[in-house]
Amino acid sequence: MGEIITVDDPADPRLHDYTDLTDVELRRRREPAEGLFIAEGEKVIRRAGEAGYAMRSMLLSRKWVDVMRDVIARSDAPVYVVEPALAEQVTGYHVHRGALASMRRRPLPGPADVLRTARRVVVMESVNDHTNIGAIFRSAAALGMDAVLLSPDCADPLYRRSVKVSMGAVFSVPYARLETWPKDLTTVQDLGFTVLALTPDERARTLDETAPHRMDRVALMLGAEGTGLSPRALSAADTWVRIPMAHGVDSLNVGAAAAVAFYAVTAGRPQQ
Repeated sequence: MGEIITVDDPADPRLHDYTDLTDVELRRRREPAEGLFIAEGEKVIRRAGEAGYAMRSMLLSRKWVDVMRDVIARSDAPVYVVEPALAEQVTGYHVHRGALASMRRRPLPGPADVLRTARRVVVMESVNDHTNIGAIFRSAAALGMDAVLLSPDCADPLYRRSVKVSMGAVFSVPYARLETWPKDLTTVQDLGFTVLALTPDERARTLDETAPHRMDRVALMLGAEGTGLSPRALSAADTWVRIPMAHGVDSLNVGAAAAVAFYAVTAGRPQQ
C-alpha cells in the first residue's frame, strides 16, 4: 500500500506530474517525454489499473481517500491528499471529480502486432482534436472494432481529455502509429484488409451498397473534423464509402460518423 501524504504547498515538487494540466501544448510535449499520462475520475483510474498500467502517484481530495481505498491498497504509489483549492492551483482547473492519478505509459506496439489477429480496424488521419479521439475510441470499443491505427499527426489517445471522453476505452482497444503516411497503408492492404475511406463525396458508395460486414478484413479510414480525408489518403483507399444524408445535411461530425460506420462494419459479427 502506498503512503498517504498530506500536501499543503502547491510548489511541492512531488506534485510535478499534475502541474499545468490545462496547458495543452506543454502537456502534449511533457507527458510522452516523461512516460506518463493522467487518469481523471474514479472509473477511469480503475480502468487504467485493470488494463495493466502502473501507477506513479495519486492526487486526491480528502473525501476521495475512502472511495479509492481499495485502489490505494493494491499499489505502492504515493497518494498526495490536498485541499480542492490547492488542487486547482496545481492543475490549473477545478478538479470536479476530486481524483487524479499519474500512470506510467507502456511502449506502443507496432502496426503488425495489432493487426495480426484483427479483422475490423479503424484508421485515423490527422484527427488532432482530443475530444474526437476519445469519442472514436469509445465507439470503437463499444461496437466491436479490434484495433486503431493512427497517422503520425493524430492526437495522443492518452492525453487527459481523450481518456476522459472515452471513459477509459482507450485502454481497451489496441492501437499503433503508422510511421509513413499514407505509404504505410500498403502494409495494411498487404495483410488482407480492404481499406474503406469514409467520405461525404457523392461518388462514394453507400455503406449498405458496400456491405463491409460481409468482408473478411476491413480497415475503415476516417479524416479530421471539417477537412476530412486528404486527397492522398483517398487515393490510397480501395473503396470510398459514405453515410447517406437527409434533410439537406451534408455530413456528420467525425465522432458521430464513426459510430454509424462502425456499426455497419461490425453488424452481425459475433462479439468477443
